Amino acid sequence: MRRASGAAELQSRAVTLPFGVGAFGWDGVAATAYKQSHGAGRGMGWRGVSRHPLAAPPGAAFELRYFEIAPGGYSSLERHRHVHVVVAVRGRGRALVGRAVVELAPLDVVQTPPFAPHRWVNDGEEPFGFLCTVDARRDRPQPLSDAEWEALAADPRTAPFVH
Repeated sequence: MRRASGAAELQSRAVTLPFGVGAFGWDGVAATAYKQSHGAGRGMGWRGVSRHPLAAPPGAAFELRYFEIAPGGYSSLERHRHVHVVVAVRGRGRALVGRAVVELAPLDVVQTPPFAPHRWVNDGEEPFGFLCTVDARRDRPQPLSDAEWEALAADPRTAPFVH
């Protein structure tokens, strides 16, 4: 198969992104910043996260991205209306989803429901990578409410995710 170039061609031909095992990435897909800024809200900071846009087909209701978190890195602690579906594909990581702490290994799947507080963490020694689907048209991430923040901070299981 070959890569499609124009909108009409995208609608009539398969599009492939060959995977390069040696560099652990997809040919022609550059890593981008996780977000443009850390934002002003409490918990919206992040460290060591890159985003790799893989698919946003014209007219589709979803986008597919690969995120990679370096050892010691973490995503922002946020909530929003849209759902995430995450498939771990590299290394091991942990996630806070609502009030649950989830350990993730390759090919584990976790769904983040609407408005559930969530954060992805790599406290291991190797990169932690995952595929993530999101709505093509989605709301902006929001910081947690005071009540959500306080409840997570007070629970010994979830407190390590609150910073």
